[in-house]
Amino acid sequence: MRILHTSDWHLGRSFHREGMLSHQAVFVDHLLEVVERERVDLVVVSGDVYDRALPQVDAVRLASEALARLAASRARVVLTSGNHDSAHRLGFGSELIDAAGVFIRTDAARVGTPILLEDEHGPVAVYGLPYLDPDTVREPWGLSARSHAAALGEAMRRVRDDLDRRGGARSVVLAHAFVAGAEPSDSERDISVGGVSMVPTSVFDGISYAALGHLHGRHTLTDTVRYSGSPLAYSFSEATHRKGSWLVDLGPSRVSAAEFVDAPVPRPLARLRGELETLLTDPALAAHESSWVHVTLTDTVRPLQAMERLRRRFPHTLVLGFESTVPVIGSLPSTDPTRRDVDLVAEFVTELRGSAPSEEELALLGQAVDACCEDPEVDMLLGEAEEFAEVLF
Repeated sequence: MRILHTSDWHLGRSFHREGMLSHQAVFVDHLLEVVERERVDLVVVSGDVYDRALPQVDAVRLASEALARLAASRARVVLTSGNHDSAHRLGFGSELIDAAGVFIRTDAARVGTPILLEDEHGPVAVYGLPYLDPDTVREPWGLSARSHAAALGEAMRRVRDDLDRRGGARSVVLAHAFVAGAEPSDSERDISVGGVSMVPTSVFDGISYAALGHLHGRHTLTDTVRYSGSPLAYSFSEATHRKGSWLVDLGPSRVSAAEFVDAPVPRPLARLRGELETLLTDPALAAHESSWVHVTLTDTVRPLQAMERLRRRFPHTLVLGFESTVPVIGSLPSTDPTRRDVDLVAEFVTELRGSAPSEEELALLGQAVDACCEDPEVDMLLGEAEEFAEVLF
């Protein structure tokens, strides 16, 4: 049986205010091409189909189109809910949709009930485990501990009980969790409970293949336990990630081969750091002129119109930060009643950026200070208004 393992589509998500839906649609096209080209028998989507519990209309439309196209393909589909999804909304009508060969599993109570498929080597039991919130399943499952390890451990106990009744059939488990040995990125939502979010890899011992979701980078924890990662980058911390899906061959008794299939890259990511003039003139940076760019400027004096100037060379600059080489403020000047407020503000600016304000800047600072000072006439009018209100009410 040939399996295509993907996860964390996050349909509807944006990337620093850049809409990603059109790029997500390109990934769906790519996915269908892989299914036909590689003669895939089973597509598994391990959670976080949507980016939010109440997805936008266009995201729902894309998901509906993707599932309809997969249902019409040669492959069967098993899809589970992640921590970003609403299990109830994603699972609506799942019993009816099963008939189309698309199996949506979002109910924790059904974790021990597999989808049974066949190939030339016999049966394959596919268990779709939705994201298991420890607080939600602790009472109905009678868990002794409030943790992800306890919740997933109980789910896998139910899976193994069912497998034992089937005489040790080959098995595929979809799970949405943070499994030890993998590195997170900045774009995943924290799922820790009591400060602990990880579960051990050993929880999947004895399973023919565990298709994991939640982390956005691909990881091979063991030959049979893998993360596919997200198909697109959703933070600059993923700039070095290779995005795509795992193509896994399940042989007569175990995984016989696994190959990573790269997904289309809408635009590469780049993180640049340095002084503005260097970034604008360095010929070695020409390769990033079409990238989505995160810039950290190290100029001693914060440059004027930095974003506008950067975008003339790097039109897709999305994030701009400043990291001056001048030490951050230590101690502010001591308060001296004989010194003017504007002098204190000017010293603050000088220490913050390492140079004194210009005459034009000093004039603006003076206007700002004056605007914040007490105005006796305004105070008197406010006082009279308060007295008048007391008389009326």
